Amino acid sequence: MIIIRQADVYNPEYLGKKDVLICGESIEAVGDHLEIGCGCQEIDGRGCLLVPGLIDQHEHIIGGGGEGSFRTRSPEIQLSSLIEAGITTVLGLLGTDDMTRSVENLVAKAKALKEEGISAYALCGAYGYPSPTITGSVKKDIVFVDEIVGVKLALSDHRAPNISTEELIRLASDVRTAGMVSGKPGIIVAHMGSGFRRLEQIFDALRRSDIPVKTFHPTHMSRTEELLEDGFRFAKMGGYVDITCEDIQRIPEGKLGTGAMLRLLDKARQEGVPMDRLTFSSDGQGSWSSYDEYGHLKEIGVTDVGNLFRQFRHLVLEGAVDLTQALSFFTSNVAKALEIYPKKGCIARGADADVLLLRPDLALDTVIARGAIMMRDGNVLKRGTYEHD
Repeated sequence: MIIIRQADVYNPEYLGKKDVLICGESIEAVGDHLEIGCGCQEIDGRGCLLVPGLIDQHEHIIGGGGEGSFRTRSPEIQLSSLIEAGITTVLGLLGTDDMTRSVENLVAKAKALKEEGISAYALCGAYGYPSPTITGSVKKDIVFVDEIVGVKLALSDHRAPNISTEELIRLASDVRTAGMVSGKPGIIVAHMGSGFRRLEQIFDALRRSDIPVKTFHPTHMSRTEELLEDGFRFAKMGGYVDITCEDIQRIPEGKLGTGAMLRLLDKARQEGVPMDRLTFSSDGQGSWSSYDEYGHLKEIGVTDVGNLFRQFRHLVLEGAVDLTQALSFFTSNVAKALEIYPKKGCIARGADADVLLLRPDLALDTVIARGAIMMRDGNVLKRGTYEHD
């Protein structure tokens, strides 16, 4: 057992100074001054903020991209990189490369991360269509493979398969039905490129069918101002809109620019967008790239999963975004979008013991994932199987 004493607890709503008792992999109690017996490890949380672990719902855990030939294939994620970013739950997916990488590889990595101590989910599919799977069926992958909660597909992108709206409706119907049978969210994570059609096909599919809006999860929605406007419209319809974090240290070509997320959130408020429909993700270990007007690759690199935590700090410290509001984009909103709330994304009795202790400047001090201490005093204590200190 672990008890964290008198931290300022955010659920992400502020609960006050509380004790938090962890038993096994779950939070057993949250109270003012909890009385416990001997044999419980105590952590002094005074002067620190206790918040839910971050949930990264768009991460290339076995690497992604590789559009500049084989030597540009990006590497797998290491456990320590996730811990250093405060990520205790991850959703892994494929990218452009479903030829040298596979859904089997992806699920194996998700299982490995679970064995190493964090929570991990996965998607079948990739950019292309028909969607690559393990069983030969998107529906059966979702129903029978524990980690798989949905499918990925690319839309409005020069690398997209350009499927018809009828095919999109059929895929959404399969995913929806499989999710219902298996008790999973059953979602299509739509990689959105910078193409002129933007969310047109998703809007068309919703008009022409009875598929609920929650089935579609468009991501990378800050690529262009026009795509963002479609995203705001989609959020007002009740859908979740996922934003890829800025690289605070490097702003790739095609992004809205430094401070883009602050402007994005301000614009969303002005336009009456429900803020509980916005989420942030890292796109970690995927390759970012830019192309010239003829489609030739100009630049390529690997996205850092640490962007997720840096984005959160930037919103609060540089943008004066309310801490509770900022946290929700990385915790509770994401958990609700993936239908794993209140198991994830909050500090409450019965929730998974995924918690972070932050110093007053929001620097990461302690990471606890599924009840195990992964970082203490800013030092990583648990590393991946083949990692070295």
